[in-house]
Amino acid sequence: MPPDSPPQQLLHLVIGGELTDLAHTTFKNLDEVEIVGLYPNYASAYAAWKAKAQRTVDNAHTRYFIVHLHRLLDPGQDTKTDL
Repeated sequence: MPPDSPPQQLLHLVIGGELTDLAHTTFKNLDEVEIVGLYPNYASAYAAWKAKAQRTVDNAHTRYFIVHLHRLLDPGQDTKTDL
């Protein structure tokens, strides 16, 4: 990558909500799934995920997830750079 080019974006999406049960990742109500945000790298997505997860620690059925959008957009991309 040339020195004047912007850093590579490895897009990540953080979403969460209440699950139907703890054995599956099926949301109880899709209309209430929270889209926390879209992040340019795993580190910032992880920080957002952790903050949301810590705020909902009292509700065992609420879970947040990091979706690796860059893997969906470019499946051939090297995943070792996902840090």
